[in-house]
Amino acid sequence: MTEAQTPLIEVQDIGKNYGSVIALREVSTVVNPGEVTCVLGDNGAGKSTLIKILAGVHQHDAGRFLVGGAGVRLSSPRQALDHGIATVYQDLAVVPLMSVWRNFFLGSEPTLGAGPLQRLDRRKAKETARTALADMGIDLRDVEQPVGTLSGGERQCVAIARAVYFGAKVLILDEPTAALGVKQSGVVLRYVAQARDRGLGVVLITHNPHHAYPVGNRFLILKRGRSLGSSEKSEITVEELTRQMAGGAELEALQHELREVASP
Repeated sequence: MTEAQTPLIEVQDIGKNYGSVIALREVSTVVNPGEVTCVLGDNGAGKSTLIKILAGVHQHDAGRFLVGGAGVRLSSPRQALDHGIATVYQDLAVVPLMSVWRNFFLGSEPTLGAGPLQRLDRRKAKETARTALADMGIDLRDVEQPVGTLSGGERQCVAIARAVYFGAKVLILDEPTAALGVKQSGVVLRYVAQARDRGLGVVLITHNPHHAYPVGNRFLILKRGRSLGSSEKSEITVEELTRQMAGGAELEALQHELREVASP
C-alpha cells in the first residue's frame, strides 16, 4: 500500500467494555484523506464510545486502532492531537463572552518578545483568525465580536476552522447539526464538505441520515454497540440508509401494528 492509499485512521474489530457492560463490539471502518466517514445510530448505539476511543479519551479493550497504518493506543486527547486527530464536540469548548479571535487561539496564543517581556500579539492573532476563517469560506462581520453572539452554525464553523488551522489531519465532528435548524445545518454541512475537499479525513457522527448522505463517502451504522454494516456511497441509497438506521424489519413490523390499530 502506498502512502497515499494508507487510511488516516483504521479500526479493526474494535471493542470496549465498561465492567460487564459491552459498549462496543467488533466495529470496523476506515477514514481516508479527502473523505467523510459517517457514523450513524440512535442514542445508546455506541457512537460516543467510538469517538472517545478515536479522540484518545478512552482506550479500546479489543481489536486494533491504526493511525497512518501503525497500531496505536491513545492515552489522552493531547496524544490524539499529536497524531493529527482533532475532535469538535457537540457542546463546543468555547467561552461565549470572549471574542472570536480569542476563542480561535484559546491556549495557543501567538506572542511577541521573550521571557518577562513576552506579551500577546493581538494584531497577528486577529489577522490570522480572520484569514483562516476566510480560507474556509467563513465571512464573519468582526472577529472582535463575542463568540456567544454567533449562531450555532457559525460557532461550529469557527471550531472546524480552528482545527484545520492547527494542523488536523482527521476531524471528528460529534453531532454538529443536532441542535440546529435546517438552514444552519446546511451551513455546517457546507463547511464539512470544504474540510473534506481540503484533503482532511472527516468522521461525522450523526443520527440524521439526510444530513450524512449528501456529504458522506462511507456510512457505518451502529446499534447497541455493534455494527449493522459499513457501506460506500455507491452501494447504498439514502432510502436504504434511512431504513437500516430506523430498524428495517422492526420498523416494518411497527408500521403493520399501527395500521391494524388504526383500522376500524
